[in-house]
Amino acid sequence: MEQEGIGHKIRRRDILKAGVWIAAGVAIGKCLPGPDRSEHASHAQQGQATHSAYMPQISKEPTPTPANAPWTGSKVIHVHDAQATYWDYGSNYYGNYVNQAVVNEMVDRGVRELTDAATVAEAWRAIIPDYVPGKAIAIKVNFNNCTSCSICESGCEDWQLKIDALVHPINALIRGLELAYPSLSYSDIWVYDATTGMGGREIPSRFVDSCQYIGVRYFDRSCHNPVRYNSTSPTAYVTWRNPSGIPNLPSTKVADVLVNATYLINMPIMKKHGGAGVSLAFKNHFGSIDNCEPLHDWVSANWGQYYSAAYSPLVDVYLNPHIAGKTRLTIGDGLFGDRISNYDRPTPWETFGHAAPNSLFFSTDPVAIDSIMCDFLHIEGYQSGIVGMSDDYLKLAEVEGLGVYERGDPWGSGYERIEYNRFEL
Repeated sequence: MEQEGIGHKIRRRDILKAGVWIAAGVAIGKCLPGPDRSEHASHAQQGQATHSAYMPQISKEPTPTPANAPWTGSKVIHVHDAQATYWDYGSNYYGNYVNQAVVNEMVDRGVRELTDAATVAEAWRAIIPDYVPGKAIAIKVNFNNCTSCSICESGCEDWQLKIDALVHPINALIRGLELAYPSLSYSDIWVYDATTGMGGREIPSRFVDSCQYIGVRYFDRSCHNPVRYNSTSPTAYVTWRNPSGIPNLPSTKVADVLVNATYLINMPIMKKHGGAGVSLAFKNHFGSIDNCEPLHDWVSANWGQYYSAAYSPLVDVYLNPHIAGKTRLTIGDGLFGDRISNYDRPTPWETFGHAAPNSLFFSTDPVAIDSIMCDFLHIEGYQSGIVGMSDDYLKLAEVEGLGVYERGDPWGSGYERIEYNRFEL
């Protein structure tokens, strides 16, 4: 059994309480041309919208915000590249139509801009500091639509093409970590999803077989290293803070893979959810605890019998020290995303020129990154956008010091408290 690592706590509460005031500018990224990728041009879909059709003009200089805007330290980086995917939305698995070289560039750019580092290696050393072999880096992926080990070898609901995690950002992440730490042990990379839901979630062979690094460890319900909840540490339990009048929640723990890891990277998919409205960085951690299914009564704004704007278990789950205290980075997967729900196949986004979003989002602030992905899902407008209560949990998370909540227009005037930077490769 691996020894429990020492986490590096993100002191967002201290940041929010700081009495520092500066002009926090909405720094809109300067467009820099990427390398020539003409060899990939044949993959572009016929009739695909041009950049100008769906990516607004990006200013070369920061847009100032009011002089009294508080400094929050919250930054969200959005990297877009139209050549990242080239699926025709047909009957073949969409994950086979992602350009790994382009995703590598997107991740490299994202972490450099997030950390203001001169090189990719410096960026990853800032994100994952003091790594030495034996310090595990857990990565929370989302396989919400893979529900049975019997399909591990044949693929995870391939015939339905429901939205699930892609391996390409994982490959890019490991590549960057190896630049930062040549001594990186692939066995210290722990990719996991422990969601129960309507049956245990599994990581399918199509994902594992496409990983470029042999030795990475996978944790799920039964296909690979089985997820366990055997830790006797009191910190393994989620502490529920439901106020008076809201029914008590069932006892639950975080998975041992989190207790034993030193660092955590959260990799949600940008998608809507039939009950909660959205499923992003916070809800992705329903796959970090045992038996999340009953909790939907507390988080589903559409039908949850115990739902309240005054309380969200999503916040309490995130406050667990093995999540809030170990999370070093959130990468929002918007390569395809799901504009319709959490269990549909990807479809073209109207706001991205009838194409895939081809986007990745980067932040150390889970509240800010969810706020921006909420805005993209809302502006997309499927069935009148997201339910009005879908972001209640983000307001509560800000109160708990987990980050900065702000809703805005990611295509237009942007934000005042969140430093939102958009880059077109």
